[in-house]
Amino acid sequence: MPPAFAASGCATLLVAAGVPPPPRIVMEILGHSQISITMDVYTHVASETQPEAISHTDRLLKRRRDRE
Repeated sequence: MPPAFAASGCATLLVAAGVPPPPRIVMEILGHSQISITMDVYTHVASETQPEAISHTDRLLKRRRDRE
């Protein structure tokens, strides 16, 4: 397996796990000098996290609407 595959997998898993704050910590672990390299090249959104993100956004918007 090429090292880039391992880095990509590592970055994707760390971001999906919610390592706080994800971009900065993942960038440092992988030794990148720029956050754009980590986020644009080495991370991939896991398909199961997309519905979760949409659901979370929906809850936040409903909560805000209820306060008004």
